[in-house]
Amino acid sequence: MSTAAKEIKLQITQMDKVYDNGDGVRNINLDVYNGEIVTMLGPSGCGKTTILRTIGGFLNIDAGDITINNQSIAQLPPEKRPTAMVFQSYNLWPHMSIYENLAFGLKLRKIPKDEIARRIDAMLEMVRMPGCEKKYPNQLSGGQQQRIAIARSLLLQPEVLLLDEPFSALDAKIRMQMREELKKIQSELGITVVFVTHDQEEAMAISHRIVVMNKGKFEQVGSPTEVYDNPATKYVASFIGEMNFWNQGNEVIAVRPEDVKILPGHTDNGINGTVRTVMILGHYVDVNVQCGETVIKCFIPRTECGSCDVGDQVHVEFGRNVVFPKDE
Repeated sequence: MSTAAKEIKLQITQMDKVYDNGDGVRNINLDVYNGEIVTMLGPSGCGKTTILRTIGGFLNIDAGDITINNQSIAQLPPEKRPTAMVFQSYNLWPHMSIYENLAFGLKLRKIPKDEIARRIDAMLEMVRMPGCEKKYPNQLSGGQQQRIAIARSLLLQPEVLLLDEPFSALDAKIRMQMREELKKIQSELGITVVFVTHDQEEAMAISHRIVVMNKGKFEQVGSPTEVYDNPATKYVASFIGEMNFWNQGNEVIAVRPEDVKILPGHTDNGINGTVRTVMILGHYVDVNVQCGETVIKCFIPRTECGSCDVGDQVHVEFGRNVVFPKDE
């Protein structure tokens, strides 16, 4: 998604939210464009959920501003904001049927009954769960409950949909399906989404842009391709995907396993090593080479691996790589 011609939907400016113990986020600036998925990615405690909750109104900010469509929302309570939030824990009311769960917010908005029914029918079709209106949450699987939670939020037609680790309680296969569903729904509706996760594969899969966070600060903001191919800092390089780090003088060379070549025999002026492990993982082979005190990981297409065995003397060559100062 090109951001050049896009209108800014959500803007966070010079925002601070600091807790009593000194943790939190400071001087946060972010533009989110209309119709894009921006993912806040980082380990637990880095501040990503804090930012999401300030957008949703569940936390008050200490400084700065948050605007949607150029209107400040910083002083509005959650129910008055043009946002909807989906939590990890679904938050469906267990005593209400699926229809009642979905209709609840629309009734509060005084929307006519027949219009509510029409919208719910259309939304259940969109999340691929038609005909489940009379069921109760405990009759649905975790993935189905999360679809209903997302449907309930989308029915409110928010300007910005906020998702707080919504798929982390699901097993791997369902999680992958839900990512695909979310991308499809987001694309069809053209909605703006701010997504929070600690799972870098999830961030790479669903995002137009990723905000990589570390200790309350932004390390890099860019497309999945940008943060993968051109990490701005050593932290980003180590956090996104697999990465080898090779110390050379005052520099550290960062190279992806798929950009490492293994060649037979030792060489006079290259990086020599011994094959430590060989693991066949479907269409590629994961080979670890012990080079001095460093283990270099290589991903080799299965067709090119040949007869690479544990104990073989080899040397490695680096393809595309990024260089960082050693003390970074």
